[in-house]
Amino acid sequence: MASGNLLVDFFPQCNEPPSANQATPDTRNEHPVLDFDASTDEAAVFTGFMPWHYSGGGVTVYAVVSFSADDDDAHAGQLEISFERIGDGQQDLDSDGFAAAQDLAVTVPATCGLTEVGSAAFADGAEMDNIAAGELFRVKINCDTSDSSFTGDLELLRLVLRETP
Repeated sequence: MASGNLLVDFFPQCNEPPSANQATPDTRNEHPVLDFDASTDEAAVFTGFMPWHYSGGGVTVYAVVSFSADDDDAHAGQLEISFERIGDGQQDLDSDGFAAAQDLAVTVPATCGLTEVGSAAFADGAEMDNIAAGELFRVKINCDTSDSSFTGDLELLRLVLRETP
């Protein structure tokens, strides 16, 4: 596989919400979004399959977001992304085993409703919980409100994983 190629594409409808503090499904002009509140850390979880053609070069996670804000100022959002390898006999499904989270910062333009793409690279290995080609995994996105400056909601439209170039 060539580096930079698409590995997995997640949309709001694919969310498998955690039992507490989950991002809320919503729409914005009929676009499905997941709302992350400005005052409480909230999370979304997605299950994926690492394609057989993944060559082990690490992944870059892209988050497409907008803000539903109380004003038309630029806002910063701090997201935390973590991976959990399910694999073949790797993870007991009765518990969570996410690797340490990596930060993904986004700054959305001052006009409410415009989108922004933020990205964070994960090296192959521990940062990705050692996920290998042909394995199931989960990715968790958490909005860290202590490092964010938005009011209203941060809205996730899409989460994309590409092989790191």
